[in-house]
Amino acid sequence: MTTTQRLLEHVDRIGAEHPPIDLATVDFTVRDPALVRERFGHVLDYMARVELEVDRNVLELGAMMPDPPEVDLQFYRDVWRDQEVAHGQVLDRLQQVIGRPAAVTDTETVSVRLRLLGVLARVTPIQDMVRMLYYLTGMATERSAVIAYNRLHSGLLEAGELAIAETAIAPIRRQEPPHYAFYKLSARGLAPTLSAWQKWLVRRLRATTFAPVGANTPSQRADFGGVLVTLGFARDTDSFAHEISRVEHDLLRARRAGLRVPTYVVDALRDAVALHEARAGRS
Repeated sequence: MTTTQRLLEHVDRIGAEHPPIDLATVDFTVRDPALVRERFGHVLDYMARVELEVDRNVLELGAMMPDPPEVDLQFYRDVWRDQEVAHGQVLDRLQQVIGRPAAVTDTETVSVRLRLLGVLARVTPIQDMVRMLYYLTGMATERSAVIAYNRLHSGLLEAGELAIAETAIAPIRRQEPPHYAFYKLSARGLAPTLSAWQKWLVRRLRATTFAPVGANTPSQRADFGGVLVTLGFARDTDSFAHEISRVEHDLLRARRAGLRVPTYVVDALRDAVALHEARAGRS
């Protein structure tokens, strides 16, 4: 079976087994809204914003890749988008239940840089590199989500918030691993077809453009740093970086002696935590 056939079967299976979460199935009962708001409110807001902004991500993908494989279109337009938007709606409703305002989102802006990249990607070798960047970003994003939702689920259970842990967060975290699997299978299928110069350029672009999911401005990077601190990842950013980038590290063959992960991933996470701590100090 070819990689494309495996991907098509995988996407069909995701759509069949994981329909978008229906808000009516979620029990939004919160025993102690003040406690959840204080401990996890900013985490819920960050996650809700990132999930809801996939509408913009779909526009960005359309601008970046003028002629993507049909399986990619089927995945991000017909399956991934609807599932992720539903995640955002659940999280946004939850944060309003605990007394926070709705997430502020940007679902329409596509940067000039991405539009320019799409123009260059009309040349097939360039589009193949853009596809690899898309898959690498997807892997890091979905792996980050899986780890974060696991930690948030545990934290809510420890706080005694069984209803939202089991009917809101648990269903969301079950839908993230199949997304990660799609990106990983796609990246592993594409990597052997790239030439040495394409891999070199992908490494360079990845190193200069990498950012944690949803962290496109200094303020958002500080917000992400706050998420890392709250969920207990700030004390060991190297391990978190390894978890979200180990496949990427192997595929790009960017190893250096003594390093398990790309330095740009570790640096980005440490920078986010530093920005958060600096902002907290000013506050």
